[in-house]
Amino acid sequence: MLSRRRLARVLGSAFLAVMLLLTGALTAQAENPITIGFGMALTGGLAPIGKAALLAMQIWEKEINGNGGLLGRQVKLVYYDDQSNPATIPGIYTKLMDVDKVDIVVSGYATNMIAPAMPVLMGHNRTFLTLFGLATNSEFNYPKYFAIQPVGGPKPKEAFARGFFSVAMQQNPKPSTLAIVGADAEFPHNAMDGARIVAKELGLKVVYDKTYPPTTTDYSPIVRAIQATNPDIVLVCSYPPDTVGMIQAVNEVGLKTKLFGGGMVGLQATTIKTKLGPLLNGIVDYDFWLPWSKLASPASLAFLKTYQDQASAAGVDVLGYYLPPFAYAYMQVLQQAIETAKSLDDDKYAEALRTGTFKTIVGDIKFGSNGEWVEPRVLAVQFQNVKSNDLEQFRDGKTEVILWPPALKTGDIEYPYSEVKH
Repeated sequence: MLSRRRLARVLGSAFLAVMLLLTGALTAQAENPITIGFGMALTGGLAPIGKAALLAMQIWEKEINGNGGLLGRQVKLVYYDDQSNPATIPGIYTKLMDVDKVDIVVSGYATNMIAPAMPVLMGHNRTFLTLFGLATNSEFNYPKYFAIQPVGGPKPKEAFARGFFSVAMQQNPKPSTLAIVGADAEFPHNAMDGARIVAKELGLKVVYDKTYPPTTTDYSPIVRAIQATNPDIVLVCSYPPDTVGMIQAVNEVGLKTKLFGGGMVGLQATTIKTKLGPLLNGIVDYDFWLPWSKLASPASLAFLKTYQDQASAAGVDVLGYYLPPFAYAYMQVLQQAIETAKSLDDDKYAEALRTGTFKTIVGDIKFGSNGEWVEPRVLAVQFQNVKSNDLEQFRDGKTEVILWPPALKTGDIEYPYSEVKH
């Protein structure tokens, strides 16, 4: 029979051995994290939105690691600045897969950044979960592509501007002529393709339909050319730099039209809202989620508070209404797919993405044909009552009124644009 002293020594040794094993396991876990690789717009024209998305992803990273990680391992985001430049994308994704050898590859923000990554991902036969790419897979039909993008459904190109046109056709008299303009780049091309289809369905006559180089800096000649056709509706498909330039030119020239906006990326970013201030009034644009909409759940509002508490120190969009909730949901979907598959194998978690329904802070997400959401969730909103360039006014739902869909409507349109924009 062991003496008490000897028993204590044996138990102490056993406890030490267990602690050493646990420490070794934790060290191995920390030294061998699951790596998630992507490019992100941290500089350039898309940076105001890209940097906000990154903070949301980092919030998820911290939370999941605090809760024990994914498949029992810590998670590490591996990312590079794509500079808002599509030319950087092939090199970034080649490095992520061939040099960094990341476990999982996802996209950064925006159609123009996702499209040039597609051939690289397809060549490596990797699953590709993407963030806010408009109908990117319509040209590739890649079975391992999945889009976190509310402009979903079987016809995402048409879904993008459906709300804008629905609002237009509710007016009396109904508009009859349309001008379409956008940058000569991936996203505007897809959005304009959809607009032409919807315009034809509605019997609208297209009187102007042109693109401009992405390097354009003076938009006044474009606005004057549009005005010469005297359109009832002007649909603009643009990224942040040209969105700002186009709105400034419209006010300089004094564009006269009944409805203006539709596909202007950037008006969702707080820095651009405060830059433009009252120039926003009357514009009808798209959005996906707002805290005063019925889409806002307790979970999404709790996330938004966490995000906003960190945003100023991180130097990112302080409101975070646009991309951050979806960037966080993006990671929630990835996490749930991998946990369902119990594997990092691309084929296995692609199958989980293909068949699952995912619970997220922006609602349930299920993927349908071509990796798009089964149902689109796009808002048509109008800027109203913008008095200054002050940030605080944009916390008030009265400055961004939801016009469509009817179930989410928070106010009525101010119309026509030419008479209400000031």
